[in-house]
Amino acid sequence: MKNIISKEDVINAQRLWADHVIQIGDLYTNKGDYKQAAYDFISNFYAYGFSNVLFKPTLASKNQFRIKFDDALSYFVGGSVKEDKGFALKPWKKIRFGDRYFILEDHTALVMGNYYFQTSTVSEEVRVEYTFGYIKNDNGELIINLHHSSLPYQGD
Repeated sequence: MKNIISKEDVINAQRLWADHVIQIGDLYTNKGDYKQAAYDFISNFYAYGFSNVLFKPTLASKNQFRIKFDDALSYFVGGSVKEDKGFALKPWKKIRFGDRYFILEDHTALVMGNYYFQTSTVSEEVRVEYTFGYIKNDNGELIINLHHSSLPYQGD
């Protein structure tokens, strides 16, 4: 069936998500059209305009929840939300997903785990916890309708 989501679908979608976040930072560094790339990224990878989206980015504290497209765009490249510095503009050299835990329910997928971010100037990775929810759009492509990520608890 066209709408059933598999683990392989999710793994491929996450790899493409990481590749595009890295590409946005590369375009920014090389003075390319990173804003258009970010617009296209959110249009193609998130369910804005198709369904509701619950997005709680890692580095958001005042405007924690990004239920509107423009607020998500601001998170990745700066813009309408004052606290945003442009997460994708870091730029990231490498993004990898670690162990994943899945709930697959025919037309939806929920996945949680850790993903790791590395810049070109620091050899250590930053570990971030995430939960992503996926649905398929009318073309049968996975899109994100839930994105929650946060830094791990640091303890006292």
